[in-house]
Amino acid sequence: MKKIGLLFSIILLTTNILKAQKYQVSLLTCDPGTELYSIFGHSAVRVVDQKNGRDLVFNYGTFDFDTPNFYLKFAQGKLDYKLSISTYQSFIEHYTYSGRAVREQVLDLNPQQAAKAVEFLQINYQPDNRYYRYDFFYDNCATRIRDMLEVVLGDQLEWKDPIDADEKTFRNLIDEYVLPLPWGDLGIDLALGSVIDVSTSEREKQFLPDYMEAAFGRAEIVGDGPTRPLVKSQSTVLDLPPVNMEASIFNPYFLFWLIAIVFIVFTYIGFKKKRLFIGLDQGLFLVLSFLGLVVISLWFFTEHTATKYNWNLLWAFPLHGILVYGLSQKHPAEWVKKYLLFALIMADAAIVFWILGWQSFHPSVLPFILVIILRTNYLYYNLDRLKAYKRNMKVQ
Repeated sequence: MKKIGLLFSIILLTTNILKAQKYQVSLLTCDPGTELYSIFGHSAVRVVDQKNGRDLVFNYGTFDFDTPNFYLKFAQGKLDYKLSISTYQSFIEHYTYSGRAVREQVLDLNPQQAAKAVEFLQINYQPDNRYYRYDFFYDNCATRIRDMLEVVLGDQLEWKDPIDADEKTFRNLIDEYVLPLPWGDLGIDLALGSVIDVSTSEREKQFLPDYMEAAFGRAEIVGDGPTRPLVKSQSTVLDLPPVNMEASIFNPYFLFWLIAIVFIVFTYIGFKKKRLFIGLDQGLFLVLSFLGLVVISLWFFTEHTATKYNWNLLWAFPLHGILVYGLSQKHPAEWVKKYLLFALIMADAAIVFWILGWQSFHPSVLPFILVIILRTNYLYYNLDRLKAYKRNMKVQ
């Protein structure tokens, strides 16, 4: 009878545990897309309510296009993202349409931990809590999931970082994804400052969904019975080949070197024929001035943390635009020559910053920097020909 009673107790306890096992919580990791906003992939949380038959996806990576002044807020770093909920079916349908694979890691949470995770997500989804100030590196769709799990598990979560991991900067990590989009890569390197040219910790790498997926695969749960892996099982729930991005000849590398060759050719012709071709320089410095204004705006007038200390300012300087006026004068003032020397020194300093690793510039801007050095040198030593050039233009 005692044995029967013990067996009945075990069966009853097991039944209660199975009833309590209400939720299955998973990490979903989506492959990169073809657009800049999707090139880094995506992360979301799947919650299967085993008792009520609901299958939902909690998604921290959504925003509202109807937000007033949407693009201005995005540029200023004041755009709020939000936690949204969709059905698992609609989530998979979206990525099927996008042609992007999806992988799932089922987390080995006990019933209490799973319930706590779901409670955390439900509280986050309340109207007063669902919006958050997005930060690409430190507060995004991936890091929010990691932070949730750290709250749920506390000291029971051990990440098990690899010992021999490659040392990478934030910019190195971005480059792994944006190289197939050279114009997007250029835009990112122009916008982001030297603050991202620092080595990242394994935790900091988790802003990228692929790296967080790998971190989840290594992590363990301790102090809750025998130590066990955080991930109980993993599978590919939407098996699709990586998206194909074809290279185009219309890219900044080709275009900017072509522009540099044009400047070199005209400089050579000008040297032979004693001409300056001032119009080329006015166009060049006008473009550089505009780029400099963008850099200044992102550095000083936005809430973006990654756009600070941007030394692209050394070659793309807002005041370069005054040369458009200075070089158009019949008799260029003495300050024009001094400013040309200043612009030359600034461009040389950009090369030094690059070589010393204080900031990594996009490789395609090298021809621009070389053109600045070439033309400021040429104009500085030949500006006295401008008067003769103007007279020749009148005669023609």
